[in-house]
Amino acid sequence: MGEYEHILVKRDGDTITVTMNRAARRNSLSADHLSELLAAFRSAGETDATGIVLAGAGPVFSAGHDFGDVASRDLMGVRSLLTLCTELMRTMQSLPQVVIARVHGLATAAGCQLVASCDLAVAAASAGFALPGGKGGWFCHTPAVPVARSIGRKRLMELALTGDVVDAATALDWGLVNRVVPDDSLDDAVAELLARATRGSRASKAMGKQTLYAQLDRPEADAYALAVEVMASASQLPGAREGMAAFLEKRHAEWPD
Repeated sequence: MGEYEHILVKRDGDTITVTMNRAARRNSLSADHLSELLAAFRSAGETDATGIVLAGAGPVFSAGHDFGDVASRDLMGVRSLLTLCTELMRTMQSLPQVVIARVHGLATAAGCQLVASCDLAVAAASAGFALPGGKGGWFCHTPAVPVARSIGRKRLMELALTGDVVDAATALDWGLVNRVVPDDSLDDAVAELLARATRGSRASKAMGKQTLYAQLDRPEADAYALAVEVMASASQLPGAREGMAAFLEKRHAEWPD
């Protein structure tokens, strides 16, 4: 799956796992690290895998941007870094595969942004989440973008303005993650949710994921207009035809894609 310095990539059956592997730097996101993640996700997106797991090695999921990298940059350099980070986040959402975060330890700032940008997230009970810029000198402007779309305005304001860590149970209550499980059950819980989320026609699910993200921030009338056209088109896909035929014929579907 390619040679990288800052990440590990492994395929097991239909699942590709991308593991951030800068434990000594708390999986902080330097430009080189972000570039490798972007390359790995793009490469995974071109395969026939059905799911991608994003994980972190060491005691922390990700501490966010690498301040050593940021501090060395001028305005144009920081803008370029943030643009690269944004490209990674949007790429994860554009892939045909289901992308799930496996979260342990802390996920702060751009690390929390990674979690919010994945389609699904499962957290260990020991996990914590924060947008710490609120109590520092560099506010978490870009990490707040996908977080806001997961947890709502008032909860976003608390997270972003206080900068405090919220525990996994709170993150679950707020909608930032889908599941919280004991630490020793994390891998099994990730695999179980991913298995359920990748059932059915791969082509249909890819179109569905793309459309969900496209309609989320539109006014309701525009969202319906988009969804009607896409759903009508999707009814002609081989997977849709097979699914309906299997239902009508009371048999198990044999997915063509």
